[in-house]
Amino acid sequence: MRILIIKTTSLGDVVHNLPIVADIKKYYPNALIDWVVEDIFVDILSMHSGINRIIPVAIRRWRKCLLSKQTWIELLQFKYIIQSQKYDYVIDTQGLLKSGLIAYLSKSLNKCGYEKSSARESISSIFYNHNYKVPRNIHAVMRNRKLAALALNYTIDNSGLNYGINIPENYFKSDFIKELPSSFILALHGTSRDSKLWVTDQWITLGKKLQLQGISLVLPWGNEDEKKRAKEIASQVAQALVLPKVGILSLANIIQRSLAVVGVDTGLAHLAVALNKPVIGIYTDTNPILNGLYGENKKKFKNLGDEYRKVTVQDVLNQLSDFAQK
Repeated sequence: MRILIIKTTSLGDVVHNLPIVADIKKYYPNALIDWVVEDIFVDILSMHSGINRIIPVAIRRWRKCLLSKQTWIELLQFKYIIQSQKYDYVIDTQGLLKSGLIAYLSKSLNKCGYEKSSARESISSIFYNHNYKVPRNIHAVMRNRKLAALALNYTIDNSGLNYGINIPENYFKSDFIKELPSSFILALHGTSRDSKLWVTDQWITLGKKLQLQGISLVLPWGNEDEKKRAKEIASQVAQALVLPKVGILSLANIIQRSLAVVGVDTGLAHLAVALNKPVIGIYTDTNPILNGLYGENKKKFKNLGDEYRKVTVQDVLNQLSDFAQK
């Protein structure tokens, strides 16, 4: 059986979709699973041995360059790739117009997706041969798993949740890895919008409190605003380390070496859960019930706050202490 999964973006959504690979393999061990994903997230899927082929797209970039010859060359190449393989099932867990169009391009006779009221963009439902109703008031991980189970006619094993990713053994470790402190917390301070941020002063206070315990704060960044914030925090915390700009595989390596991860509502925090590290999620503007940290071992992660409850530095320190005792 050949199956194509469509979940293109974002980082957190891609991570939340990973468990369906293990689910499918449990019932169809010989299934060959391909996956369409935005090119910037290919490295996430490269850590999963159960994926047969990763098919990158660059929809975000293509949208900005629709008049470019190169864009249309890449679009035609993508169309050729997706139509050159006959898929027994195509499962679109994204539920957007763009993902529905990708499913339609596949020409599979079994294009599966959410029905109108279940999809994030209802128009996507017109592109499927089979539409399924999945509750919208459950966590994203379970929505993905339920859709795949309905499409392929199996029952979810609720006793197990397997993200299935590991850092490749032959992955080249960058020189900066040697500069990491012996004991550190990875601080994921950047996110997609300002309303999700934790106040910079709180990161500084957290860093100073951890420093008294001999624990450093390590600060990644992905854009100039995040770099500026990381440097501001580090300027006030003697043992804080601002990382160079690194890719997903390097960050996964750093996550594995950390004592724990503390992060705002960002995809990298979900990646840390998938790598089975202790993780604290700080929520300031969203409800973690639907899209918060989610894993099999509930002792390894904690969602703090929401749009109504503020998270204090002491809340974070208490939870880190709780992790250390387990």
